[in-house]
Amino acid sequence: MFGIFKKTSEVEKLQKQYEKLMADWHKLSATNRAASDKKYSEAQKILDQIENLKPE
Repeated sequence: MFGIFKKTSEVEKLQKQYEKLMADWHKLSATNRAASDKKYSEAQKILDQIENLKPE
């Protein structure tokens, strides 16, 4: 009920961005290898940021 008032955390924002990049990577992997590799490297950078933000 009160979920609409909850702000998304930085980790959640990065997770959504990571998921979008991985979906784009998967679509491009069959047609354009260079663009696919670029999306994958961007996704890896986002994943590194997520890992740095998450507490151990």
